[in-house]
Amino acid sequence: MSVTTTAAPRATGSRSGLGRLAVTELRLFIRERVGPIWGVGLPLVLLVVFGSIPSFKEPQRDFGGATKLEIYVPVLIAFSIALLALSSLPTVLAGYREKGVLRRLRTTPVGPARLLTAQLVVNVAVTMVTVIALLVVASVAYGVALPKQPAGFVIGVLFAAADLQAVGLFVAATAGSGRTAQAVGTLLFFPMMFFAGLWIPIAQMPGPLRSISHGTPLGAAVQALLRASAGHWPNGWQLLVMAAYALVLGLAAAKLFRWE
Repeated sequence: MSVTTTAAPRATGSRSGLGRLAVTELRLFIRERVGPIWGVGLPLVLLVVFGSIPSFKEPQRDFGGATKLEIYVPVLIAFSIALLALSSLPTVLAGYREKGVLRRLRTTPVGPARLLTAQLVVNVAVTMVTVIALLVVASVAYGVALPKQPAGFVIGVLFAAADLQAVGLFVAATAGSGRTAQAVGTLLFFPMMFFAGLWIPIAQMPGPLRSISHGTPLGAAVQALLRASAGHWPNGWQLLVMAAYALVLGLAAAKLFRWE
């Protein structure tokens, strides 16, 4: 009976402690300004730029009658997920380790693992806010239809967030400093965005590049979001690719992660 009485407050305290830590990390994220500007603001600015180009509003035969803007909305969603996961997350965590924050937390009830969880919660929450903002602005300002398969679209976003967070955690686990983590994340970001169709839409890529794109974290994510936008459930292969990256890199990050 006494065990039950003490366990419940401890579990409640653990949850409330994680909540307070997540709020603190969110405040730090906003205070730094870099995360909100790049992870949230830049995709919205690009949406406005693309939406102002007349040719982006014309139906394209290569895209099955869809406009370039309709194709680029999922790409911009992937863009925002990648920015937060490959730039903000690894830089902050590697910086905390470099400054000894994680080492000091190991001697407190908070613990470094809870800080790691709080960082993931903040990144996923900001990702969801950015996705909603992109969809609403694209719909209201430029007439882009909302996803016709909303459940499949949400699944695609969650899988994309999971596999990119795993990549970011792997970078944080193996980078020796915040600067190194930022450099590695940037080096990964550009080729991933190329295969996600930021410069050349996936449908217009040559066959070999298109095949490579289907096997990359963001290429699979954009294809899943495009299918959901058109009213279809994401392809099983696309979900499998994203799940594989999330599982393999997530486990590798957990094994290699150094708290000090």
